[in-house]
Amino acid sequence: MSKKNVIIIGAAGRDFHNFNTYYRDNESYNVVAFTAAQIPDIDGRKYPTELAGKLYPSGIPIYAEQDLPRLIKELNVHTCIFSYSDVPYQRVMEISSIVNAAGANFGLLGPGQTQVKSTKPVIAVVATRTGCGKSQTSRKVIEYLMAKGLKVVAIRHPMPYGDLNAQKVQRFAKVDDLAKHKCTVEEMEEYEPHVVRGNVIYAGVDYEAIVRAAEKDPDGCDVILWDGGNNDFPFYVSDLTITVADPHRPGHELSYYPGEVNMRIADAIVINKMDSASPEGIQIVRESIAKVNPKAIVIDGASPIKVDNPELIRGKRVLVVEDGPTLTHGEMKLGAGIIAARKFGAAELIDPRPFAVGKLAETFRIYPNIGTLLPAMGYGEEQLRDLEKTINNTDCDSVIIGTPIDLNRIVKINKPNTRVYYDLQEIGEPNLDGLLTDFLAKHKLK
Repeated sequence: MSKKNVIIIGAAGRDFHNFNTYYRDNESYNVVAFTAAQIPDIDGRKYPTELAGKLYPSGIPIYAEQDLPRLIKELNVHTCIFSYSDVPYQRVMEISSIVNAAGANFGLLGPGQTQVKSTKPVIAVVATRTGCGKSQTSRKVIEYLMAKGLKVVAIRHPMPYGDLNAQKVQRFAKVDDLAKHKCTVEEMEEYEPHVVRGNVIYAGVDYEAIVRAAEKDPDGCDVILWDGGNNDFPFYVSDLTITVADPHRPGHELSYYPGEVNMRIADAIVINKMDSASPEGIQIVRESIAKVNPKAIVIDGASPIKVDNPELIRGKRVLVVEDGPTLTHGEMKLGAGIIAARKFGAAELIDPRPFAVGKLAETFRIYPNIGTLLPAMGYGEEQLRDLEKTINNTDCDSVIIGTPIDLNRIVKINKPNTRVYYDLQEIGEPNLDGLLTDFLAKHKLK
């Protein structure tokens, strides 16, 4: 029987993992291409021979998603596998219609076909949308486990935007490792908070190789913490799955792929940001949980903020810089920076769009509903330069940095600025302490 030609529709993350775990050594299929979306400048590359395996001596080309109809016909494609996250159901089915109209089948791979089993206990922190608060939840879990004397190794959902061979397995144990691995802003935002708290974090491309390295980490490993990306489901078989939901986007937990998967597989669901969300939004999320996973433990949570210099906000005309993906495909209209501006009495939020240059101006064209916020886009050197120019061009009194890292470390800001910090704060019971106490007892960990 002849091999079936396959295209994997992705965004430099789940797509590579689906290939590695299901297709790489599968003689029944021939993956003829990847397509790329969501992330700037990731098409036009190649998934390298060294990672693609013996069936792909020339590697696998990566094209723009818009080329799908042409590729399906020219490459005689049998099936296209959708392999990225944080996408509204309407868009998933639009892509399915494009694929079907071009003559190919459309499919999705699930956890049973793609999850890797670790030799260590695994806790997975995932979410219903980008920007729900996975990172702060992960930090809270890690702090609890480390306080118990356990060695925790975090593994982050992939963000391989550079040299894929060099990024096969990456280990971050100190801040200098961020420069060593040539991290983008988006990668720094995820890795740096772990490193500064004293735990090791891994990421990369080949997540079978990554987990085996993590299990044997030179600093020790008692527990693996899967720190998810977007609203993707875990790459590893998980012993405890914690899903974070966002009442600022009520209803999205049941209308974005694959966030609803995370709702359904959760052992516990954290309703985050309750301190700044509406009662109506919180109630909708509660009703969604009751509908699809009534057995899940529900933990109420808040994201209280603090700032370095409130005097740089009070009465000032401020530019707010927020986490990039949360504003773009995450579709959030406010983040920690906006909440800080309101809380500390900013006189005015300055719209950065008239001052945006280059790649930042392009981002606003692609995502016209961002509003009076500046996404901290930094997928490459050109975007970083444009971010710096846009900030410095903006006519404002001061800048509020609502990103998880200090932008001053990577761009030169010519205006007074202050950082916003936020951590998960549980409200009442049940809480993570009780959940994790039970987890430790079950796995006979001290």
